[in-house]
Amino acid sequence: MPRRALTGNEAMAEAMRQINPDVVAAYPITPATEIVQIFASFVSDGLVTTQFIPVESEHSAISACVGASAAGARVMTGTSSQGLALMHEVLYQAAGLRAPIVICEVNRSLSAPINIHCDHSDTMGSKEAGWIQIYAEDSQDAYDSVIQAIRIAETVFLPTMVSTDGFIISHCMQGVEILEDKQVQDFIGPHRSAYSLFGGAPITVGPLDLQDYYFEHRRQLMEAMNTSLTTLDAVNKEFKQKFGRGYDIIEEYKTEDADHIVMAMGSTCGTAKVAIDKMRAKGVKVGLIKLHVFRPFPHEQLKKALSKAKFVTVLDRSDTASSMGGPIFVETRAALYDQMPKILFADYIYGLGGRDIDIEEIATVIEKGEKMKLQGKVEKPLDYIGLRE
Repeated sequence: MPRRALTGNEAMAEAMRQINPDVVAAYPITPATEIVQIFASFVSDGLVTTQFIPVESEHSAISACVGASAAGARVMTGTSSQGLALMHEVLYQAAGLRAPIVICEVNRSLSAPINIHCDHSDTMGSKEAGWIQIYAEDSQDAYDSVIQAIRIAETVFLPTMVSTDGFIISHCMQGVEILEDKQVQDFIGPHRSAYSLFGGAPITVGPLDLQDYYFEHRRQLMEAMNTSLTTLDAVNKEFKQKFGRGYDIIEEYKTEDADHIVMAMGSTCGTAKVAIDKMRAKGVKVGLIKLHVFRPFPHEQLKKALSKAKFVTVLDRSDTASSMGGPIFVETRAALYDQMPKILFADYIYGLGGRDIDIEEIATVIEKGEKMKLQGKVEKPLDYIGLRE
């Protein structure tokens, strides 16, 4: 299997090339610009048969994607931050119309103030839009997840976004094992649409839907989301069986005997693993749960994975602006509300606007958690890492 030095953006663009979608509509935004820029060169060089549509905004990009998907095309795009926010209105339409679009998303903070670096505020702002959300730890994860995302989206007929941490993954290079083009095509299979505007009998897409049936149609969408974890798991298992690597919905690291669990998403998981190894060397029974999928939220899997935990340290790279903590913290604690005995939780907001988090900082919050575990109470449920005083 060929191994190439690629950035996260290059890895995602390469996955798109091998998928060879029918339509890509896009508008550039830092730090995701390279994904569609590189893909546009593939179009120009005749390496794909894709219809590339340059548009005047991200709102137009996702609108064109919805139209193309409704016409029966396999559709992809890429964006980040304010671009995803500008798409927000149409994200709901894509999900409601069951359009299996895939977005290569690069996590970046939302303005104001203006910032082009990583946090998870953009995707967390869209977490209720009805899109499956997959968070990659590194470039290899991003490459593999984009390929899987097409299969997943076109099986459950839900749009899907694969996210990487801006600049940390998008612009940093690592060795990535690349599949053969035929392997990718065989894995994703022929394009599958729930319907097509040009598919035989006339249909109406996106009609006015008032008190009579709107409720039922939204319930169908939520049911598709609620049951999609089965498909996510099945696609990953097939990928792992065929290619020797894969990514579980939640990934556990040294949790077998751990009574203290750290939870995180994205590139921070790699740093957290090193911190956990350091604390393990000191005799601390701590492990990591990496959330690879945030939507749908894997509450049953988390209940099982955290069943033996006494303390959970959550690392959130965004805040809910609710005074209740970050989204991972809020949703995980809600999922474990009925768990007995009660598990102690502490949430740490970190890395907003791209601020680094290092091994020592993660080790420090683990030590704080150990003290609270021994005391049997949480002194400060919500705190911050690396915040200037």
